[in-house]
Amino acid sequence: MNSTLRPERIELGRFLAVAAERLAAGHTVVEMFSGAVDAEWHRFLDDPGYTAFCTDHAGGVLGHAAVAGAGEISWVAAYEEMFGTLPEIWFTDADGTVDTGALGRYRRTGVVVAEWDCSPTSGDGDDVVPREPEKATTR
Repeated sequence: MNSTLRPERIELGRFLAVAAERLAAGHTVVEMFSGAVDAEWHRFLDDPGYTAFCTDHAGGVLGHAAVAGAGEISWVAAYEEMFGTLPEIWFTDADGTVDTGALGRYRRTGVVVAEWDCSPTSGDGDDVVPREPEKATTR
């Protein structure tokens, strides 16, 4: 299977598109909460194709920062507006195990509450990363 067609890669592209909009609007953290999508991101960061992939999806290269936090994921509504309902891969860890409790809550309420340990940055070298874990904003 072509890696560009894998659900993790598709969702990474969508995440970067949402992240670019959020960063441009002044948000300092766009929470990466999926172990599966995050693992794909880490595999792809040093790939020569990452720059083109980011440019295609986000309009420019986005960096990566270690930013830990927990709370309601702030970008879900923006994602849903652009792409529809979050697919199951967002609730899947790097080993392929689905968090059925979190997925069920999202399907019932539209809310995602999770922990994260990284976030994209604008990649311009002027990024300010909070020193303390940041709590997601609620909608």
